[in-house]
Amino acid sequence: METLTAYIRDIPDFPKPGILFKDITPLLLDPNARRTAMQALVAPFRGAGVSVVLGIEARGFIFGALVAAELGAGFVPLRKPGKLPGATHRVEYDLEYGSAALEMQRDALRPGDRALLIDDVLATGGTAAAGLVLTGQPGVVVVGFACLLELDFLHGRAALGECRVHSLLHY
Repeated sequence: METLTAYIRDIPDFPKPGILFKDITPLLLDPNARRTAMQALVAPFRGAGVSVVLGIEARGFIFGALVAAELGAGFVPLRKPGKLPGATHRVEYDLEYGSAALEMQRDALRPGDRALLIDDVLATGGTAAAGLVLTGQPGVVVVGFACLLELDFLHGRAALGECRVHSLLHY
């Protein structure tokens, strides 16, 4: 995984002053690095019977769709409010630099689904925890949460309780 760190660049003061943003764009541009990251995200969940992957807007869509294809699973986008047609479930949550909300179509999950949540970064855990709330429907089993990088100093893993967390890179 150390080789993947070469594809993560720091952008100071984005999206607000005082935030050091971890930009994954260089990793996405390199097909070999992207493939390596995707394979590493999938590895612990092979054989877990994942039937649906939920990708958190927006960069979680990228890895979520790749992981879903690799696992032969369906893909569900978790989106910002007002972006999905039809009836939705909505969860509001706090970020390290503000507040936000996620929505999921009400008919996206079915009893018996085995769900894997994917995002690019685990920071304070607010977004991932909101994803867990959306996924927590009767009969749905969450097999875990996976992300490309985790900002350990923000202790976001604690917001996910007993959920299995798999992070490729730690900062």
